[in-house]
Amino acid sequence: MTCWSGLLVLGCLIPAVASAQDSAQATPPSRSVSLSLAEALHQARASSPVYRQALNDAGPARWGVRNAYGSLLPSLTVGSDFGYTGTGQFDFGAGLTRQTSAFLSSAYSLGIQWQLSGRSLHAPGQQRALQRATDEDIGAAGVGLTADISSQYLTGLQAAAQVAVARQQVKRNEDFLALAKARHRVGQTTLLDVRQAEVTKGTSDVALLRAVQAENEAKLDLLRRMGVEPPVSIDQIVLTDSFPVTAPNFQLDSLLAISERQNPVLRSLRARGHAAQLDVRAAKTDFLPTLSVRAGWSGFTQQFTNQDLLLENALTAGQAQAADCEYNNAVRTGLSLGGQTPNCFSAAGLVDGGGALLEPVEQQVLTRNGVFPFTYTGEPFGANLTISLPIFTGFSRSLRLSQARAQEDDAEEEVRARRLQVRTDVHSRYLGLQTAYQAIGVQGASREAARDQRRLAQDRYRLGAGAALEVSDAQNAVQQAEGDYVNAVYDYHKAIAALEAAVGRSLR
Repeated sequence: MTCWSGLLVLGCLIPAVASAQDSAQATPPSRSVSLSLAEALHQARASSPVYRQALNDAGPARWGVRNAYGSLLPSLTVGSDFGYTGTGQFDFGAGLTRQTSAFLSSAYSLGIQWQLSGRSLHAPGQQRALQRATDEDIGAAGVGLTADISSQYLTGLQAAAQVAVARQQVKRNEDFLALAKARHRVGQTTLLDVRQAEVTKGTSDVALLRAVQAENEAKLDLLRRMGVEPPVSIDQIVLTDSFPVTAPNFQLDSLLAISERQNPVLRSLRARGHAAQLDVRAAKTDFLPTLSVRAGWSGFTQQFTNQDLLLENALTAGQAQAADCEYNNAVRTGLSLGGQTPNCFSAAGLVDGGGALLEPVEQQVLTRNGVFPFTYTGEPFGANLTISLPIFTGFSRSLRLSQARAQEDDAEEEVRARRLQVRTDVHSRYLGLQTAYQAIGVQGASREAARDQRRLAQDRYRLGAGAALEVSDAQNAVQQAEGDYVNAVYDYHKAIAALEAAVGRSLR
């Protein structure tokens, strides 16, 4: 035994004995897949593409609320970069140039920023209202899905009941044909009656084929709306639920009051109207100051790739320092000031004679150069507080406020229009339900009258007082009356489903 779940898993395999409202159905295939309305609704909520599209809006709505609250917290940014600068010359002007080495560079930055404005303070309330609206939209999609699946399920049952009516007609016409042939054999009627019965029988056979086709199409359409494909041959799927006809005891005032509170589309529009009100308040805060705080840390590295050029520059600088030192010593000696530097070359990091750098100095230069990529030189911490208040913005703030107020007014009018539409729908479908219930009684009486007419016509024909055409017309009248009764019954059930969709909740 298997069950209907997941991707329309097969229902319990049972000998199917389906019943139409007050009409006997023929037995479908001996092994069939049952599908109840509850199973159809459950599968539709899991697989219906239209409903799943509505569900997809829930995620962005939740993140919108989180983002609104997150905007009230400081933002943290971390950055790092790596660079390369090629070899070139530095021009000092007046024809003086200096060869430069290629070098590698890197840097990091760590920054914190916090900004507070009226819009950021109102954003969480707006996003919560929009999230509620999205939830109500999903609820509306669920109500619409329930109404759609329920209506199509009833259409499938209605088609199955019409198949039962067509089968009954075929059986009646078979009996009529057998009677006509029997009377013809004993000479009580002409061959014309037999041919009339054969034509009537053929017409009912075609009507049965078309009724079966309509039933299969209704079930296929039901599966499509559920979002699945037939797991077995379509004629093996049996809709098992039945719906009793009971007198409607709904009160119009109660239904209208429930729709005011429960209709999800109306609730969604009200939530969006609240969000529009908050947007007006946020637009007013554009005239207030904005506070922002920034703080950050950073560092950098710079490493020359041409170490020979680097050492050469260090040697040149050392030689210049030694020459300056020797000149200073000479001046001090000439003026008998004292305080001369004993060894200018050593003090400048040069070997005696100044032709090369001392080995420790050379090593120190190379070590200081080896900083790429992560031996950063830190820069001082920086922070600043900014308060800004635009004085004139070309009336942009006034424009935004005017637009927000217009949207608020539009939202209010949309709520009012939808409320009127909901009340009209509920009232109209309530009246339609009353009419549908009364039509069942009328069609039931017509069906009984047609059955009596058929019995009288058959009795007259058996006694030789009636014609075959009279029996054929009576049997066609019975089929029409029974079909109209089936339609009246299911129109009543569909009227209830339509009323539930207008109210926004189940009423049974």
